[in-house]
Amino acid sequence: MDLLGYKARQQLKREAPLADRIRPASLEGFVGQEDLVGEGSALRHLIEADEVPSMIFWGPPGTGKTTLARIIAKMTASRFIQLSAVTCGVADLRKIVAEAKETLGLHGARTIVFIDEIHRWNKAQQDAFLPHVEDGTVILIGATTENPSFEVNAALLSRCKVFVLEKLSVAAIVRLLERALRDRESGLGGKAIRTDDGVLQAIAEMADGDARTALSVLEMAVKSTPPRQSRRGRQPVGDEAEKVIHLSREVISRVARRSHLLYDRSGEEHFNIISALHKSLRGSDPDAALYWLGRMLEAGEDPLYVARRLVRFASEDIGLADPQALPLAVAAFEAAHKLGMPECDVCLAQATAYLARAPKSTAVYRAYGQVKEDVANTVNEPVPLHLRNAPTRLMKDLGYGKDYIYPPSAEGPVRQDYLPPSLRGRRYLEPED
Repeated sequence: MDLLGYKARQQLKREAPLADRIRPASLEGFVGQEDLVGEGSALRHLIEADEVPSMIFWGPPGTGKTTLARIIAKMTASRFIQLSAVTCGVADLRKIVAEAKETLGLHGARTIVFIDEIHRWNKAQQDAFLPHVEDGTVILIGATTENPSFEVNAALLSRCKVFVLEKLSVAAIVRLLERALRDRESGLGGKAIRTDDGVLQAIAEMADGDARTALSVLEMAVKSTPPRQSRRGRQPVGDEAEKVIHLSREVISRVARRSHLLYDRSGEEHFNIISALHKSLRGSDPDAALYWLGRMLEAGEDPLYVARRLVRFASEDIGLADPQALPLAVAAFEAAHKLGMPECDVCLAQATAYLARAPKSTAVYRAYGQVKEDVANTVNEPVPLHLRNAPTRLMKDLGYGKDYIYPPSAEGPVRQDYLPPSLRGRRYLEPED
């Protein structure tokens, strides 16, 4: 590399986000995921032995998926190629496969292809890559925030080992923040920075397991806070200077955004949280139900989606046990439709609390389920003649409505069949106590 290229590369490195600049280059510097890559773990042994299989890293944002892939790149003797599922096409994959075959044939070196956001791969991309993963021409490492069971086809998934990365603990993120403040070469160690007690803890808690979010908040707080005259009694991290950057809780609160509310309206977390709300309502726990409602609304979920789920719940899980549940849920839907967020939040909260406290019955839900089975699995018999309407003389002559008993005008109980002959005596709805 010439001098100009080297300087350009160094400039890009200096201007990269803090989270990218301080990525560790070895497993010793990798924070968190001890069960996955700690001493004695199977994955660590595979990496150190350069026997990496095709695999998929699945976990929330900021848990170390890309960092772990880059560490593998440094520790393996294989040729390493990093791609984005968003930008690479089938033609790119074919070119990489051709180069991988040549490298393997000429030098005996394997090729590892790292695909970031592999859940964005379309069917054509997956089909193009499958045979070459199967025959060992390339080793695939994919990173995804989505459940690979839904996003990766079964054939490709069966040829990959799935490793699940968990959210980082608060303590692990605090260690990362402290490292960033100490690191003079790539981090913030060259600046005079003082942090109030509990500031790093607050950032870590706010990040909700996402190291990238935590480091971004720290970096933005440092950049947006002008240096001021230092105060005695506080020890700066980094160079002692007459003026220091003072990070307080107020500074962090001003800088931080709601990015810690990890909620993808089209991803797995969307379905996990709505499931938690539904089960909390069914379990008659209003506090948990309100919490999950808040997790959705405060993260930007469509309030009408939530309202529709509440309307459904009112009939599915409460039904006849409290007939007022459905009108109240419908009223909450109308309120959400007319008011929108944030005004409708309390309306939905009121309906949620009511539904959680209401008595529960699934009798109607189960009854209609049996009806659907009979409709699907039995012959569509004609309506019995006595139940048919006879608006014309011809219909009357054909027997429409003949022998029908009008219950309001009858004396005493009326014994009359209303189901088709093959289903007479069928009971769908359980008798009331």
